[in-house]
Amino acid sequence: MKHDADILIAGGGLNGPALALALARGGLSVAVIDARPASLRADAAFDGRAYALALASVRVIEALGLWRGLRDKAQPILGIRASQGHAGQGPSPLMLGFDAAEIEEGAMGQMLEDRHLYAAFLTAMQAEPRIALHSGASVVAHAAAADGIAVTLDDGRVLGGRVLVGCDGRDSGVAQRAGIRRWGHDYGQTALVCAIRHEKPHGGIAHQFFMPPGPLAILPLPGNRSSIVWSERTATAEAIRRLDDAAYLEVLKPRFGSFLGEIALEGRRFAYPLRLTVAERFVADRLVLVGDAAHGVHPIAGQGLNLGLRDVAALAEVLIDAARRGEDIAAPDVLLRYQDWRRFDTVRMAMGMDAVNRLFSNGNPLLEAVRGIGMGVINALPAARRHFIREAAGLNAAEPRMMQGLPV
Repeated sequence: MKHDADILIAGGGLNGPALALALARGGLSVAVIDARPASLRADAAFDGRAYALALASVRVIEALGLWRGLRDKAQPILGIRASQGHAGQGPSPLMLGFDAAEIEEGAMGQMLEDRHLYAAFLTAMQAEPRIALHSGASVVAHAAAADGIAVTLDDGRVLGGRVLVGCDGRDSGVAQRAGIRRWGHDYGQTALVCAIRHEKPHGGIAHQFFMPPGPLAILPLPGNRSSIVWSERTATAEAIRRLDDAAYLEVLKPRFGSFLGEIALEGRRFAYPLRLTVAERFVADRLVLVGDAAHGVHPIAGQGLNLGLRDVAALAEVLIDAARRGEDIAAPDVLLRYQDWRRFDTVRMAMGMDAVNRLFSNGNPLLEAVRGIGMGVINALPAARRHFIREAAGLNAAEPRMMQGLPV
C-alpha cells in the first residue's frame, strides 16, 4: 500500500491539529482530513466560544511551542467558587473556594477563545512540512490491511497511511466503521453557551453555580467579559434558545445574579445537547480514537478539551517512542499502550462528572442540606482543597512529557 503519510487523522477541530503538530515535531509525517474548511474555523471575529484550559493543557501547548504567542490573549484562572442554590434566590452561604496560590504553580489554568487557539494551530500546521492539511474533505470509508490503512474521502480520493486516528467527535464515523460500540446515556440537559460583558471586573475567578435543572458556569475572559455554559433541561433550553437576545438575557439574569453588576450579551449564542458517551475500546486494527471520538463527558468541570489534550500527549509519546525504538507503530501492542494509559483516567473522570451532575441537578431539600455541609467541610480542609485544585489543574493524572511542558 502506498503511504501518503505515517499517520492519517480524521477530524481537524483542535485535538487533530494538536496531535498532528506533536507527531510531526517527533519526526512522523501526518495527513489531517478536516470536513470544515480552514477559513471557517479560523474566523477572526469574536463569537463567544472559549475553553477552560487546565494548567496541564497549557503545558501541552507550551510543548508545541505555541503558548508564547497565545499568552497575551488568555485570561488566567486565579480561583474557583462553587456554590448551590436556586435561580433568583442567590447561592447558599456554604460554598467551596479554591485559590491558585494554594498549589504554588501559578494560575490553575487559562481561559482562551476558540478563534485564537485554532488560528495558532492552523498557522503552525501550514508552516510544518511534515503535515498535509486536506481541508473541506471528509472520510467516508476506511480499510485496514497487512501493510497499512487506506481512507476514502468524499471527493473520491484515497489516502494511505500506517495508522488512522479518529478525532471526529462524539458521533465518530471512524469508530462506527470499526465496529466500536459506546456506552453512556442522555442527560436530558442542553448546554446554552454564550459570552457576556459585565459592569464589574471578575478578578480571574471562575464560578460554578449548581441549580436543580443543571449547573451554570461563569468563566472569566479578558476584560470585563465572561463565558457562560448554562445547563438546562432540554425542553426548557429549547424554549430559551428560540428567544431573541433581550428575552434570553432576562431569563439568564436571575440565574447569573448581580455580583458583577449589569450584564449584556456579546457574540453568538450556541446550544449543545449533553450526553455521556464512552467508547468500549480506544483502539482497533491500525486505528486509534482520541478526544470526543473516544469519550464525551458532562461540561461541569470544563474537562472535554483537557481530556482530549491528555489523549494527544499520551498517544504522541507512545507512537514517537515506538518509532524511535524501531517498532511498528501500528502493532497491536503499541496501540494498546495508549489505551492502557488513557482508559482508566477517562472512565474515572467521566463517572466522576456524571456523579456530580446527578448529585447536584435536583431540588431535593435533604440532599441540598447534605451537599451544603459537604462543601463546607471540604472548604475547611486545606489538604482536600489542594487535592481538588490539582485535579482541576490536571496535575493528578499520570503525566506524559508534553503535560510537563516538555517536547516528545
